[in-house]
Amino acid sequence: MSVGRVAAIVFIFLCVTVAWVVLGSSVTLRTNQGHSDLGRQVEQLWGSEQSQLAPQVAVTLPDGSKQSLELASSDINVDLSLDQRRKGLMWYDTYSVTFEGKYQVANTLQVPVTATVTFSFPSDNAIYDDFELRIGDQQITPKGVTSSVPGTLPLAPGESSEIYVTYKSRGLDRWVYRFADRITTVRDFTLTVNTDFTGYDFPERTVSASSKTRTAQGWELQWRFASLVSDFGVGVEMPHKLNPGPLASRMSFFAPVSLLFFFTVLLVLGVIKGVNLHPMHYFYLGAAFFAFHLLFAYLVDHVLVEVAFVTAALVSLGLVISYLWRVVGPRFALREAGLSQLIFLVLFSYAFFFEGYTGLVVTVGAILTLAVLMQVTAKVDWAAKFARKPKA
Repeated sequence: MSVGRVAAIVFIFLCVTVAWVVLGSSVTLRTNQGHSDLGRQVEQLWGSEQSQLAPQVAVTLPDGSKQSLELASSDINVDLSLDQRRKGLMWYDTYSVTFEGKYQVANTLQVPVTATVTFSFPSDNAIYDDFELRIGDQQITPKGVTSSVPGTLPLAPGESSEIYVTYKSRGLDRWVYRFADRITTVRDFTLTVNTDFTGYDFPERTVSASSKTRTAQGWELQWRFASLVSDFGVGVEMPHKLNPGPLASRMSFFAPVSLLFFFTVLLVLGVIKGVNLHPMHYFYLGAAFFAFHLLFAYLVDHVLVEVAFVTAALVSLGLVISYLWRVVGPRFALREAGLSQLIFLVLFSYAFFFEGYTGLVVTVGAILTLAVLMQVTAKVDWAAKFARKPKA
């Protein structure tokens, strides 16, 4: 193996790397453009993220000043049903929600007051089915296009009354319940969320559940506070599916690392076993690696991501093994090249299906590869292998 051939292989590696960068950038561009347009379509058809605000109660005192009344108790039940939908290269975490809240409000002042109760809808871009709002004995009906529904409630000193609200709606990504738009005191609060899914998270600036109970369909999450002072809310973030677009782009940007390992193994094993591959051979092998990501990036638009991955892997493996079978024979094609491609291309790429573990898998694979090559080449006389051969 001459230095000139090594330089030619490095040049081929750099050219294929540029092709991967272009492919990854194009997939990212397609994903971002489609996400902004399709995301608006999903919100218009299904609804947007929902953030339910607790009913706000305010009173006007005899001297004309205004004061807020805290809710004496809150008993809320929420059912969340996940119904994820795919548009283009992205999955959207859509859900259905059934909300039922029972609140007690008490007049803690020494004078009779008429409280103004305001119930705000969790989202302006949503539909509300079976909506019912009762303030005391009054049935409140929304009038006109509005994001909130007001009502009045006369209260004698020490008197308490109930506020009841229920509805069915649909949202996107996460459901949040907020106590107020400021730091407030929450008393005798209970919120129970039942889900029909298992993978969930708590959104930013929310309090995690007090108790979590596994059910046959998913989870029962419950928040209980006797007296809480906070400006944080509570809520649930929907589980996320693996999005084909970002997955394909990340795999493309990472691909040069796989090819670098593959070329290194072929070079070292070729020197040891006397298999002298020409730079043109490496060119076709690099193209076969690139074919995996190219086919996956455009096939994932039309089939499940798992089907696209398996199909692209089989095609790339078939290209490499069948080509080297004819060039150097079946043993080197299957054992050295085929096994190396399976590890460095297929398994390394499959690590992207498990978010958070990709770096660890690549690190472990690199260390194991280094250990194997060090042991295999420990007795190799590299000076003799790379020495110039006399001209005939």
